[in-house]
Amino acid sequence: MTYEIEHDDAGWRARLKPAEFAVLREAATERPWSGALLKEDRAGLYSCKACGNELFKAGTKFDSGCGWPSFYESIRPEAVELIEDLSLGAERTEVRCARCGSHLGHVFPDGFGTPTGDRYCMNSLSLDFVPEVESTH
Repeated sequence: MTYEIEHDDAGWRARLKPAEFAVLREAATERPWSGALLKEDRAGLYSCKACGNELFKAGTKFDSGCGWPSFYESIRPEAVELIEDLSLGAERTEVRCARCGSHLGHVFPDGFGTPTGDRYCMNSLSLDFVPEVESTH
């Protein structure tokens, strides 16, 4: 598949820190409970660390207890790409950025109590967070 933003490995390595490259470009997974965005609870927007594509609104984030930031839906369906993942001997659905193809995490149908029933389980290293600017008026 071709993406709007593409680079070779050297190009991605120049733009990303080694741990970010491992997650975003090699589909690694950060350790549970280690992500910087796990406890983030401010209003704002989450985007792809590799290309800036807007992915999730903070209002869709919930505490799933899994050890990774979880969201019940993407900002819009075309923001992410869902791919069947049969690695590790399990049937899962990988979530990639639709703009650059970077690995973000996986989505599971176990977001019980959420409006969609989904749990987008994302790596903090794959995301940037921009807090909503509060008006002083």
